[in-house]
Amino acid sequence: MRRTTLTLLAVGLLTATAACSSSTTDKPAAAGTAATQPAGAASPAQPADQAADASAVLAKLTAAVKTVKTGVQVTADNDPNHLLGRPGQYTSKVTFSDSRIKAADVEGEKEDSVNRGGAIEVFATEADAKARSEYIQGIVKGMPALMEYDYVHGPVLVRVSKLLTPDQAKALQAAI
Repeated sequence: MRRTTLTLLAVGLLTATAACSSSTTDKPAAAGTAATQPAGAASPAQPADQAADASAVLAKLTAAVKTVKTGVQVTADNDPNHLLGRPGQYTSKVTFSDSRIKAADVEGEKEDSVNRGGAIEVFATEADAKARSEYIQGIVKGMPALMEYDYVHGPVLVRVSKLLTPDQAKALQAAI
């Protein structure tokens, strides 16, 4: 009975981890799956006005912090978490990279990984953004390898790579 409980707990943690974080992979995308598209490009599954929300926040960030570069515009077709547009989840999301993070430190990471710099997720309400942040932080407390900095500004959640120093992360927070 105890072994079954531990196994179920481990499976639950792995499932929860996959739901909140882009993972590393050495495998290319499987044939027939949607490829990630550059930020700012709206897909037919996502109206352009929704894509602009997270992109507008990122534009402000890239103007203020010169080491930040646009990453991947997340769409319903390429969302690794399958949360875009779902009730209580983000309405737009974009990832970004930060040149202060060494390439060797993110080797093997997916292009949309928060570890490369971060992600901006926009929600319908501040409560939804806070709930997402609390969910992520609840998972990473028990798994320091998944740590990240999360900052909520109204309905916007800014997720920042653990590979940046606390001072660097605070500078990103201040720029939003």
